Amino acid sequence: MHSFSVSPRYLAASLVKNRRLMLDLARRDAVGRYKGSFLGILWSLLTPLLMLSIYTFVFSSVFKSRWGGGAADPQTASKGEFAVVLFAGMIMFNLFSECISRAPTLVLSHTNFVKKIIFPLEILPCVTLLSALFHLCVSVIILLLAELFTAGFVPPTAFLLPVVLIPLCVFILGASWILAATGVYLRDIGQTIGIFITALMFLSPVFFPVSSLPERFRKYVYLNPMTYPIEQSRDVLVWGRSIDWSRWGIYTAIALLVAWLGFAWFQKTRRGFADVI
Repeated sequence: MHSFSVSPRYLAASLVKNRRLMLDLARRDAVGRYKGSFLGILWSLLTPLLMLSIYTFVFSSVFKSRWGGGAADPQTASKGEFAVVLFAGMIMFNLFSECISRAPTLVLSHTNFVKKIIFPLEILPCVTLLSALFHLCVSVIILLLAELFTAGFVPPTAFLLPVVLIPLCVFILGASWILAATGVYLRDIGQTIGIFITALMFLSPVFFPVSSLPERFRKYVYLNPMTYPIEQSRDVLVWGRSIDWSRWGIYTAIALLVAWLGFAWFQKTRRGFADVI
């Protein structure tokens, strides 16, 4: 029986070797979802704009939410400023939710690849991540333009966003490998993952600052894997603060561990994919 390596060196070599394949598949995935629609790829621009408008209206006008922690006074901040803060959190969570929601069916939706022993199935979560990063880039451009319009400037720390994204992407890959492999054998995951993501969104500081919570609850919020990336994205994109390097280091170490465990689980279970499918 064919044995699949769980070595990080093997993974790195596979990603380098198949980089062109990943980029081609990611491009097809990003463009393919809009195939046949009248506006086509423009939906990648319109969708975040529409969602931003809806969330801004609901949380700033209906629920009267306020946001402190930045240059704007929390009681006098305009809807435009509120929208920028809200959108920064949405961008990070959408990256996570897009990848995680698709992960349980990644292998099941590519059964033709499973039958091919030479196809590197381990790159499938990377393809989804690259496709999601394309949509993130579009959203970040919208955010920066909105910030330029409402505040008149973009903080120079915005260039640190890729550094914030690195550990989150590593964590997403690890979780995706776990879900993609487990989803082959336990298909109920694909039916319930949407509920989990919705719950996690409202438990993440997307619509509220962590500082608004009672002190005794804040330590539990930081157990949420999305809390740090969301807060740090706002720091660099909106508030003009640098990265908290100690927290970044801790999060990166945990993300690397999750990624290795996820990849090892995927490699150990993939030999049975063809039999189950």
